[in-house]
Amino acid sequence: MARKLKVAALQVGAVHRTAKREDTLARIIKLVEEAAALGVKVAVLPELALTTFFARIVGLDDDPAHPEKLDDWYEKGDIRTSKNVKPLFDRAAELGVDICLGYGELTEKGEHFNTCAYVQGDKELAKYRKVHLPGTVEPFPNPDAVNQLEKRYFIPGTLGFKAFRAPNLTPGSDPIMGMMICNDRRWAESWRCYGLQGVELVMCGYNTANWGPDLFGHAENTNATFSISAARAGYDDDKYGMIGSSTIIHPEGHIIAISKTLDDEVVYAEIDLDDCLAPKEKIFNFGKHRRVEHYGIITEQTGVVVPPVAA
Repeated sequence: MARKLKVAALQVGAVHRTAKREDTLARIIKLVEEAAALGVKVAVLPELALTTFFARIVGLDDDPAHPEKLDDWYEKGDIRTSKNVKPLFDRAAELGVDICLGYGELTEKGEHFNTCAYVQGDKELAKYRKVHLPGTVEPFPNPDAVNQLEKRYFIPGTLGFKAFRAPNLTPGSDPIMGMMICNDRRWAESWRCYGLQGVELVMCGYNTANWGPDLFGHAENTNATFSISAARAGYDDDKYGMIGSSTIIHPEGHIIAISKTLDDEVVYAEIDLDDCLAPKEKIFNFGKHRRVEHYGIITEQTGVVVPPVAA
């Protein structure tokens, strides 16, 4: 029996620094309603979907010229009951749509994480905290640079890459899912951790600048899984360009659906999770083909160590 499922990436266009959360949330709820009208059961939203990408803003924590308190950019406590988000989850539950939402998380211990949560009805089935934080702690010397201060405003995730099952979505077995955030998708280790748990659908929200020469110096999906990537798009503050290009990708690597605009947009497709079976049983049958005795360098070493120069 085919295990078909209608899914969507909910691309969110420009969100300015001055945007009110309730206005951004209203846009997101409208996207969820449009997706539900198409029969979508799983909808993925971008990284830090409720605000502008505040990790580019210099001085949130120490510059008198910017009076915002850093903590105001994060959600505190149970994301399902947060006043900034609850209307979204309530509406999604009414429509029967599962939501994967990216947001800034402030814990009871005062820790700041770049986080996403998978919510079905009134239950948070899973949470992921971004592991691979890009950028710098200190701003670039160039005052006109596009900064990436995630290492300043967040700490690395503490939950690892844990796959989970989402019930009541497909006939037969429940889908095996995983979550990533933005830069995680560029690291092969992220995908392989999920692949080793039999993942069938990876969800990834992201904010990626369309130009940032001070930032830039993919991870090939070889784990026989569908992926949904939901982007921020357009020009925040009419200045900071975001690439968009939200996609739904087949386990064989081809694009099933891709965004057509840089605005708010529902990118959807009907997928059959059984399409993961053939590659998992053949070329990417890990049990038959992996040779872990040769992979020690991956966990024993962090940076690059080049071979010695010949004498």
